[in-house]
Amino acid sequence: MASAAFTVSSPAASAVATRSKVLRGGKGEARTGCRVGITRKNFSRVMMAVAVDISRFEGVPMAPPDPILGVSEAFRADKNDLKLNLGVGAYRTEELQPYVLNVVKKAENLMLEKGENKEYLPIEGLAAFNKATAELLFGADNPVIKQGRVATLQSLSGTGSLRLAAAFIQRYFPEAKVLISSPTWGNHKNIFNDARVPWSEYRYYDPKTVGLDFEGMIADIQAAPDGSFVLLHGCAHNPTGIDPTPEQWEKIADVIQEKKHMPFFDVAYQGFASGSLDEDASSVRLFVERGLEVFVAQSYSKNLGLYAERIGAINVVCSAPEVANRVKSQLKRLARPMYSNPPIHGARIVANVVGDPVMFGEWKQEMEEMAGRIKNVRQKLYDSLSAKDKSGKDWSFILRQIGMFSYTGLNKTQSDNMTDKWHIYMTKDGRISLAGLSLAKCEYLADAIIDSFHNIS
Repeated sequence: MASAAFTVSSPAASAVATRSKVLRGGKGEARTGCRVGITRKNFSRVMMAVAVDISRFEGVPMAPPDPILGVSEAFRADKNDLKLNLGVGAYRTEELQPYVLNVVKKAENLMLEKGENKEYLPIEGLAAFNKATAELLFGADNPVIKQGRVATLQSLSGTGSLRLAAAFIQRYFPEAKVLISSPTWGNHKNIFNDARVPWSEYRYYDPKTVGLDFEGMIADIQAAPDGSFVLLHGCAHNPTGIDPTPEQWEKIADVIQEKKHMPFFDVAYQGFASGSLDEDASSVRLFVERGLEVFVAQSYSKNLGLYAERIGAINVVCSAPEVANRVKSQLKRLARPMYSNPPIHGARIVANVVGDPVMFGEWKQEMEEMAGRIKNVRQKLYDSLSAKDKSGKDWSFILRQIGMFSYTGLNKTQSDNMTDKWHIYMTKDGRISLAGLSLAKCEYLADAIIDSFHNIS
């Protein structure tokens, strides 16, 4: 392609030939070259003009829109007054406005009063944050905390924590496979693909009951090669909102223990699902109490509303303190070329809130209020669907789900109708974010769901 461009008769081609003479010749020839206007400087411009159609990026295709973040882009472009954005999992007030927690504002004011600096953090992050986040997850009196058996690194929210753990798996367990629920959060597969970690799916969602396919889940975990990593949602499964019961968690732990699998929890909603920090961490603590080694990724995007601060952690529960030290050293080694060290602002907010008894109590109160608003919206949506739908369909699965999401059971075509006809923006798997819904909009949403479910095949 490049050689063909130079065979065409053009001023640029003449310039190339002239430059060749200039660079080969002596002083006189150089002066002649200057007289016709070809210098090294403007020759570079000519060469750039010749090469403009021969981009090195010619083979780079356009990436498809992100299936979740792309929903918000489409929503912003819609001018209809009835539009609803139920795609991104971000909490909104009853007026559908973003919400900054009061306790976060207090923590930030405290930081300003202290006049704290912006120096680099160590690779592992802010020590006060790492202590607070591990104690919040496992319980301050948990033996794994007291014995120093947890390797904790502050990381870039849940996504960054998962990605760091994936790199660790790829390096130290190259033959292992990760089992991921079907369906799962849209970014899980991207993370393991980019880390070159093979994965397969285990059954989770049963479309017939719009509930948990527990038998299928257990069978697939049992059938996986021994020593696999099993990715589990600690609470408020995304996208379905369907969690195992305490008894089912016990059975899941039995099978994982039997098969010598490694449990890997993604905890994105601690305290935000039920309103209780301890209740939402109960699944993780069950596995730890059994003496299992466990990976846990944490995020503070939802429960503290720190979406843009990118604050989270990766925790690895190990069999002994010396093992935890080695694991932590290698996680740091992986983090260094990835992002060097994590940001400080969100880490200080979390450390201040969790470390101060008064602010900690205020945070728990605000979490209960946010979780309570979502529960009220869930109930109102169910009531509206039940009252409006005369077909006799049972919509009670909506009440059995938990957290900010509801899996409606709508397929892609039906979800498209929700957007095209009703201006309701959601992911194409039928997931809606109840955190982006108000009580006032529940009846409108119910009308849209009933129309899409019954009238669109």
